[in-house]
Amino acid sequence: MGDTAHFLFVREGQYKDTGVRDLGELIEQAVTGLGFELVTIESSPRARLLRVFIDIARGVNVDDCATVSNHLTRLFEVENVDYDRLEVSSPGLDRPLIKPADFERFAGQEIRLRTCAPVGSQRNFTGVLQGLRDGAVVVDTDKGELLVAFDDVEKARLVPKF
Repeated sequence: MGDTAHFLFVREGQYKDTGVRDLGELIEQAVTGLGFELVTIESSPRARLLRVFIDIARGVNVDDCATVSNHLTRLFEVENVDYDRLEVSSPGLDRPLIKPADFERFAGQEIRLRTCAPVGSQRNFTGVLQGLRDGAVVVDTDKGELLVAFDDVEKARLVPKF
């Protein structure tokens, strides 16, 4: 996989690579125990880098990242987690939307969405997120309302406003 993400927290309790299930659950439990939301986890196998993205309603600051990093470092030592480098940060202005709760929480905001398979003739859409309806993500696009089954969303991110 080169320098791309080795594993990714995809949906609540689900991980793309079953080999990291225990690690993902360990990190999620630690992060939520500190009062933060775990957004995603990435790892680069060559560099043995762990990236943990956290969020909290008031926004993440440097002290929050240091708190989580220090806690995870101690936890990894106790649990014998083998890694070279740990990075903890906010998900950024273009925050990924991963869990169903994300699609409800950020309703009313502009998003970019990529589907697993083409809808009509395209897979990439931009529009205003309306939330979830009957297990489908609802987006108002310039071509009308788009409904995509939650499981058919490959990737979704907020569109930053400057």
